[in-house]
Amino acid sequence: MTIGLTATQHVARMQNGDGDGNGAGRGTAVITRTKTKTKKPSLYRVLILNDDYTPMEFVVHVLERFFQKDREAATRIMLHVHNHGVGECGVYTFEVAETKVSQVMDFARQNQHPLQCVMEKK
Repeated sequence: MTIGLTATQHVARMQNGDGDGNGAGRGTAVITRTKTKTKKPSLYRVLILNDDYTPMEFVVHVLERFFQKDREAATRIMLHVHNHGVGECGVYTFEVAETKVSQVMDFARQNQHPLQCVMEKK
């Protein structure tokens, strides 16, 4: 028997007659296949934090613009942020959540507001 061959190489050698040294070319081999199991990506919550300086209307605008919320949903989330200190804007994969946080933070800075947006693993 030859050591160090893959299962495919071993089967080929056995079929060609130089398998186990008996010259008969007969033998069996088991080829195993590993199944790859896909894993769902981790999800992240995007949160807006309350502060005493950012106008409520600006927060509503951010929710409409970056999170595609209608006026009613945006107002509800903004009031939740105002009353509880934090509110969830949405749940996304890592890359999407990271992009949304960056967009919100950049937009808030451009408009000179101290609004904070963060992400946390769900």
